[in-house]
Amino acid sequence: MSKKLLIGTGVAFSLLFSTFSQAFAEEPATGEKKQVDNVAHRGAAGYAPENTIAGFDLAVDMKADYIEIDVQRSKDGELVIIHDTTVDRTTDGTGKVGDLTLQQLQRLDAGSWKGESFTGESIPAFEEILDRYHGKVGILIELKAPELYPGIEEQVAEALKERNLDQPQNEKIIIQSFNFQSMKKMDQMLPKVPIGVLTSNRAHTTAEALQEFSSYADWFNPSYGIVTEGVVDKVHALDMQIGSWTVRSQEAADFLFDMNVDAIITDYPDYVDPRN
Repeated sequence: MSKKLLIGTGVAFSLLFSTFSQAFAEEPATGEKKQVDNVAHRGAAGYAPENTIAGFDLAVDMKADYIEIDVQRSKDGELVIIHDTTVDRTTDGTGKVGDLTLQQLQRLDAGSWKGESFTGESIPAFEEILDRYHGKVGILIELKAPELYPGIEEQVAEALKERNLDQPQNEKIIIQSFNFQSMKKMDQMLPKVPIGVLTSNRAHTTAEALQEFSSYADWFNPSYGIVTEGVVDKVHALDMQIGSWTVRSQEAADFLFDMNVDAIITDYPDYVDPRN
């Protein structure tokens, strides 16, 4: 942002000097970590079963800025929170998410695989998560494989609108996906909600690709393996923010701090504490 310098008056010079002095005083000390958004990946997934109330509650307790959730749809058309397109890995059941009703999904044990103390944790419904956490923590909503669930964008948008979460003055909501066409659609339906694109493809970090993303997205969210200072600079030059995933070590968190990213998406929210 340009500043007009009123040359020739002692007052103007004094103000200018004061401005520069303050700017230098506010620069972080060498080695100090900048403040970045701490995004709990599927909840505090390093410590609790992913995409469960236990994991999300723990993330809130750990002072995460956002919880990241994965949204899919049941056989009977209800939006549910689960990462894989099958229930096999994270529950005691088998089958595709889209082939099971909400009742069938919620009868599954989604916690004991992580430890006996989590036995009985269930697959949450999307609206349950919105109602429980909005106003307490930001929510980073990933549409998982939206191509499998035609019309899921409209359902998500309607659930947000019902709670006035489509307005910028309300609590923090971001929507992201690997499916770029889905995100273009979300941007059209929810123009005031920040949109993110996910990728692990280095080809998506070119100037041309980033320029295209910036036409509808507010966040560029790559895997940390393709993050460089150059990528971060290009993203920021396009007035987008950058959040990177998935951090599972302090070294990875420290690397992303050094890269000057805006958000770190992590299974371990304590690794993103700038006081560490």
